[in-house]
Amino acid sequence: MNLNGKVALITGGGQGIGSAIAQRFVADGARICITGRSQAKLDKIAGSLPSGSATTCAGDVSKYEDAGRMVEATVNFGGRVDVLVNNAGIDPGGSVVDLDPGLWREVIEINLTGPFLLMKAAIPSMIKNGGGSIINIASLGGLRCLPGMPAYASSKAGLIMLTQQVALDYGPYKVRSNVVCPGGTRTAMIEHALGGLKETLNTDVEGVFKIVSSGVPLRRFAAPEEITGICSYLASDDSAFMTGSVLLIDGGSAVVDVSGATLTNAGVKWGV
Repeated sequence: MNLNGKVALITGGGQGIGSAIAQRFVADGARICITGRSQAKLDKIAGSLPSGSATTCAGDVSKYEDAGRMVEATVNFGGRVDVLVNNAGIDPGGSVVDLDPGLWREVIEINLTGPFLLMKAAIPSMIKNGGGSIINIASLGGLRCLPGMPAYASSKAGLIMLTQQVALDYGPYKVRSNVVCPGGTRTAMIEHALGGLKETLNTDVEGVFKIVSSGVPLRRFAAPEEITGICSYLASDDSAFMTGSVLLIDGGSAVVDVSGATLTNAGVKWGV
């Protein structure tokens, strides 16, 4: 993609999918500001990029004053905000009865209120400069339920609707808003979440991922870099007529009948 001259703000840019997007955007010609709560992680990513291509702004996306600072830092660095990528998120589990109300609020504040605050802070600047592209990173879990993950799934489902609401309200101002929904992706966050299954399944980490992805048509999880191409496309002028779209990057997971897949993997032959 051609992102020459584009200036992008990427939240959660210090690790995982966010850092992969940061590297892809710079490779495609953009200048970027990456944000997150760990200055050390931000510095590591920024330091790995070409000189002058990136700046950082540590902060908490759930705080409006921090969201404002992030937008301000981006404008000070690049003169404007052409692209906003809302990627920061957390994924603690716990069913409705078991989940602490404070943890529920934290998930909603970071995963849903955070993007709202960043958009609230960035959209006026985008309008002033003739438009922009917002790319929200939700999840397949915003379209399909995950066992014991009501806060995460609800926050991502809400982000999908918020994305489309912004597309409707700000399309007349040439501000586009689209949402990317990754399926299972090999990040440190998900490796930590699945690490506890090693003993239960009597295997190592690679074995866990092989078992968990056995029902996915492509039979594997994505690498973070595989989520970046669609984001670069959405940031580019090639997607100028795309807004309000919900884009699945899930290896085909959403098309699967989970009961049928389980039976097939167990050796059942269909249509006999």
